[in-house]
Amino acid sequence: MAIRRTVSLAALMLAMGSIPAFADVEAAKKWIDQEFQPSTLSKDAQLAEMEWFIKAAEPFKGMEINVLSETIPTHEYESKVLTKAFEEITGIKVNHQLLGEGEVVQAVQTQMQTNRNLYDGYVNDSDLIGTHSRLQSAVNLTDFMAGDGKDVTNPGLDLDDFMGKSFTTGPDGKLWQLPDQQFANLYWFRKDWFDREDLKEKFKAKYGYELGVPVNWSAYEDIAEFFSNDVKEIDGVQIYGHMDYGKRAPDLGWRMTDAWLSMAGAGSKGLPNGRPIDEWGIRMEEGSCNPAGASVSRGGETNGPASVYAIAKWDEWLRKYAPPGAADYDFYQSLPALSQGNVAQQIFWYTAFTASMVAPKSEGNNTVDDEGTPLWRMAPSPHGPYWKEGQKLGYQDTGSWTLFRSTPLENQKAAWLYAQFVTSKTVDVKKSHVGLTFIRDSTVRHESFTERAPKLGGLVEFYRSPDRVNWTPTGVNVPDYPKLAQLWWQNIGDVNSGAFTPQEAMDRLAGEMDQVMARMQQADEANNTYGGCGPRLNEEKDPSEWLGKENGPHAKLENEKPQGETIAYDELIKRWTENQ
Repeated sequence: MAIRRTVSLAALMLAMGSIPAFADVEAAKKWIDQEFQPSTLSKDAQLAEMEWFIKAAEPFKGMEINVLSETIPTHEYESKVLTKAFEEITGIKVNHQLLGEGEVVQAVQTQMQTNRNLYDGYVNDSDLIGTHSRLQSAVNLTDFMAGDGKDVTNPGLDLDDFMGKSFTTGPDGKLWQLPDQQFANLYWFRKDWFDREDLKEKFKAKYGYELGVPVNWSAYEDIAEFFSNDVKEIDGVQIYGHMDYGKRAPDLGWRMTDAWLSMAGAGSKGLPNGRPIDEWGIRMEEGSCNPAGASVSRGGETNGPASVYAIAKWDEWLRKYAPPGAADYDFYQSLPALSQGNVAQQIFWYTAFTASMVAPKSEGNNTVDDEGTPLWRMAPSPHGPYWKEGQKLGYQDTGSWTLFRSTPLENQKAAWLYAQFVTSKTVDVKKSHVGLTFIRDSTVRHESFTERAPKLGGLVEFYRSPDRVNWTPTGVNVPDYPKLAQLWWQNIGDVNSGAFTPQEAMDRLAGEMDQVMARMQQADEANNTYGGCGPRLNEEKDPSEWLGKENGPHAKLENEKPQGETIAYDELIKRWTENQ
């Protein structure tokens, strides 16, 4: 994309000496006073950081760049507010476009494949870390900050303050992406209903244990059954014990690749992702960078018993316990459902949408009281029967700034300045109050979030706790995220439609993944396309040679529904706060 420069009247006057050179500093002072409060920095320190941006941006004044991210509240704030602040302070105009996640991935894939500069920067999920570190079409930020981008790298960036830095670091130890927003996939429930003595008594009488936060999927299923078929109605409203979505669309694939299989217990022990088998069921031996297969016949687990169990439970719960029509919802249609106030719990809930769940009653949110305090809470995800201590338990999304080598250097530098600006300590606390997607440890520990924590349903406690590292993005076993991710929703959609059983769908998915990885292997061996770290598939064997073996896929359990287990929410919060 060609560099576009515009000469404003103010810039012309500045060149002619008609206005003082400190006009940008005055703009920075205005934004610091009127918008960027609170902050972990003093106002003097904020101004010093903004003065660095003003000086670093001087060569790019009048430039116009395009960046792209998905549509969530955090990025809406960046697009509507922070672009204006950045332009007034630095003189660089940023067109920050918002699209659905699928369209963002498609744009990223297109730029990687064609080397055409569609956008100068992307907020691209760290799920692509395995792709970026192999293809090396993205800019290696570690080398960039020490080389071409040294003059535009903020000395106050403080990389160690970013909680998701480990997720955006490749196997080579280099940083490939800079976190911009981060959110976890947690369990959500109506604490006001769970605390009712009459319901607690009825639940214990039926199931023999306490109604509380489910530790395992057995308890989640019992609670779903209880609210849907025993309680049935609260305050004259029909209620349901579960919420999910099932429409045949790209976001259905992310519903599954965002660690659903590992939540059931598929995969190997190890964090941030299981090795040798990850949460997609892809095998890659410890110490290797070459994926060896997804099918059980190659030592993978995409179509193993634990994975099939995970898909079967998703389908069963969606049909038995969710509101009518949920099976036809996509991700975005399902979001407003909880705010109606007729669902008791959701096992797969993204904290990125906390902002909408703390909206006042006047905006149609029936899950807060008259003072705006949540009637719900968030808690750790329950695990399935195949899960063992030491395995990955849940997913965390780290949307991160990604630059591409196909972007002209001047555009890269301008986009890097914007990326650092919207993640800077000057801006981050205020941005986090708007979007509630924490990226900095210093921000989540800021006193303003101590004060606000009771209104956020457990979000602050979770992100201050050591547990936050147990929820991780897709890892490096996935060699090419865009090529493989698109296979998931099409195959899982056939389960929802009834065309395939869970076993048939996962067999086909694993086979298709192996076919795609075989083509990647050929390309890597012929042209070094993946830097020598492309797939090297194992020869197929009888599945019995892999199932249940050490470091192999799980063998089928005789009992996939052990006794339900719960924990009191107050005990959970106590554990979190004591270990902060």
